[in-house]
Amino acid sequence: MAEQPQGNTSLSAVVADIATGVVLALDGGHDSYALSGVLAQDDPVALAAIRVLGADVLAPYAPAADTTSGRAAGRGDATRPGGAGLADEAIVRKALAAYPPAADASDVSVWSYRGLVEASRAFLPGSSGAGGYGAGGYGAGHSVGGSGDGGQDGRPSEPQAGTDWLYSDPWPKLAHRASQLGALSLPGLAPAIADGLTARTEDLARGFVRAVRRRDWLQAAGIGRWLARVPDVPDSLGLDTGLVYVLRMSGGDPRVALHAAVARRFYGRGAR
Repeated sequence: MAEQPQGNTSLSAVVADIATGVVLALDGGHDSYALSGVLAQDDPVALAAIRVLGADVLAPYAPAADTTSGRAAGRGDATRPGGAGLADEAIVRKALAAYPPAADASDVSVWSYRGLVEASRAFLPGSSGAGGYGAGGYGAGHSVGGSGDGGQDGRPSEPQAGTDWLYSDPWPKLAHRASQLGALSLPGLAPAIADGLTARTEDLARGFVRAVRRRDWLQAAGIGRWLARVPDVPDSLGLDTGLVYVLRMSGGDPRVALHAAVARRFYGRGAR
């Protein structure tokens, strides 16, 4: 989940509405989910809200996860009554076209954009397969290259995204960035980030504890959902109890609820 611009009440309200709808869909409260059903496709605020939430706007389309690896176990459900999947694809494309990352964009902004492109390919109609960022290669001191299709499927190409921070950032900064990119913890997305965070599970756990102690519920929830995806999280962390506690203490923050719902739905962590 990318950073949200401050001071825009209208944008905050739309972000909260979308997050609430996603949570209801993930928890089974709705028989169908249609992002396009609650947003005006040509409303710039609605398109900006999609960019704020990133890949999470498509979470109800995501496949179940292979809980042993955090990878996608199958294709997403892109079938929705009344062609909602196709309509959602159209509005996501508009958001991507309207708000691409600038040339000097932060790593968080670039990765968030890249994750939304990847999610639209992996989860929505017309996609060629559940994905990942395998095309560019990754590792310490490297970056993940752009997609090789040049946007031939009508979606933008994924921009090149740096990975150095995964290996060089001190643990507080690493945990903060991971929380901002919580949307990329959906099954099958961003294996470069997942592998980098897997190598630093202990640092991620320290960040989760720090955020809880600081009562930063949004950051704690974002880190917690990554801990739900990566393997070998120590039982001593008490992740399940911690996620439940963070959700309860957040005072109904829809974005915290969304992080918790993803951890619960796809990885079985933090069940209420």
